[in-house]
Amino acid sequence: MAGGREIKTKIKSVQNTRKVTRALEMVSASKIRKAQDRMKASRPYARLMRQVIGHIAKANTDYVHPFMAERAEVKRVGYVVVSTDRGLCGGLNSNLFRRLLAEIREWQTKGVEVDVVCIGQKATVFFRRLKVNMLGSVTHLGEKPEVAQLIGIIKVMLDAYEAGRIDRVFLCYNDFINTMAQKPRTDQLLPLPPSESLDTPHDWDYIYEPNAEHVLGHVLTRYIESLVYQAVLENVASEHAARMVAMKSASDNASKLIDTLNLVYNKARQAAITQEISEIVGGAAAV
Repeated sequence: MAGGREIKTKIKSVQNTRKVTRALEMVSASKIRKAQDRMKASRPYARLMRQVIGHIAKANTDYVHPFMAERAEVKRVGYVVVSTDRGLCGGLNSNLFRRLLAEIREWQTKGVEVDVVCIGQKATVFFRRLKVNMLGSVTHLGEKPEVAQLIGIIKVMLDAYEAGRIDRVFLCYNDFINTMAQKPRTDQLLPLPPSESLDTPHDWDYIYEPNAEHVLGHVLTRYIESLVYQAVLENVASEHAARMVAMKSASDNASKLIDTLNLVYNKARQAAITQEISEIVGGAAAV
């Protein structure tokens, strides 16, 4: 059995760790409400943008924008991966990366090459270690990410798609369901998914001014930006929720470990006292 001094040192160490985990838990608990408010505030815009794009996708027009045209052969795909900048949020990032790696391996077995752009420090570090072509990255968006911070990284993928270097573009992020559940999700950005999946039950027709190419190019770009921005906000809310739950679990485990160590310490102290008494009694009897 370890000595009393060693056990006390372990107890002190675990207590210090519990202070850190409790502090992180309270910080995430204070930030999660604001993150949820920002996420919910942007959802109506993203939903309406999806409706507009659904109308355009089913419109009867002679012009077909490159973002709306399905390509017969897929030789290279691109992924926009949204992750956190910091850790200590449980399996939030690892679950997303595990799902994404399975998809990448599936594409590679078909002979399709994969490009990625990363949003967040964790994804940037992770994919630098893999044999995957990383076109760009952006990190440290802060608690209040702005669309302007994402335009550059989005343009990299859009330009590659328009130039024909990439045939499909996907968006990977953690979808915020509730405080206790966050689910990895993959959405197809380009080409536009089938109009049936966009909840548009009617056919639409439009007259474009000045022309369809100019209007559709602007609207579809704003649509992609809104989806990526919404994914970033969903991921920020998921990060705080996951960190709060993980730190709460860590604090509870630390408290249980402290109780166990205190019990071990008391047993060791009792054994030492018993031994001292035995030695004193033995010495007195010898005298």
